[in-house]
Amino acid sequence: MHTEASALRDFLDAKVEEYNQPGFIENDPIVIPHAYSSLQDIEIAGFWASILAWGQRVTIINKCKELFALMDNAPYQFVLHHSEADLKTLLRFKHRTFNTTDTLYFVAFFKHYYQHHNSLEDAFLMGLQENDADVGNALTHFHDLFFSLPDAPQRTRKHIATPARKSACKRINMFLRWMVRRDNKGVDFGLWRRINPSQLVCPCDLHVERVARKLGLITRKPTDWRTALELTSNLKTFDAQDPVKYDFALFGLGIEEKF
Repeated sequence: MHTEASALRDFLDAKVEEYNQPGFIENDPIVIPHAYSSLQDIEIAGFWASILAWGQRVTIINKCKELFALMDNAPYQFVLHHSEADLKTLLRFKHRTFNTTDTLYFVAFFKHYYQHHNSLEDAFLMGLQENDADVGNALTHFHDLFFSLPDAPQRTRKHIATPARKSACKRINMFLRWMVRRDNKGVDFGLWRRINPSQLVCPCDLHVERVARKLGLITRKPTDWRTALELTSNLKTFDAQDPVKYDFALFGLGIEEKF
């Protein structure tokens, strides 16, 4: 690795150390699944928090707290055992373009899914081959599985990104980072052991993208799936086994330091 790249890696490694620590949690949507201890509660809360992650982080966190309060802060029990009356309490929930139809379909999907599977990890593994370089196939399959119920509403599809629509899939990639990355820092959960951290793709949100372009880690004009792969490929030159740890550095530089 030549000197300039080596210096960039050292700079980013130091930023990962700075931001990948428990103090990061309280102001980030990852605080939502951190309120839970069981695998399924963490999966459901984490998935929903990542999908609702639009706009100001404070608003996202408050809206997620509002949603799970309507489920008595027991999302796994709620999706499996809710009554019709319980569902009515969800009708008041809305976040930006995520409306009642979307909420009720998410509940329906989770109920159907968890009646047949113990962990949401299986939903991603079904589309993943061991030798896949990245999770692209897993995300495409997950999207199709998510909308495989007979009454899946067309309007809800916009909330679940897929590489098949060329999306950068930033929210689902963030969720996978939370569930798959393993270290001893206490931020990411690392509960899913069958997807390799080296297969993760870096979440490409506005802050990450801006900083990555400034640092020469993205050159493609549009922000799409191939852009996310370009960024991840460049990050793999710094750490092939755990490229997505640099999400902490890029996001931290973008949002905390306005880099």
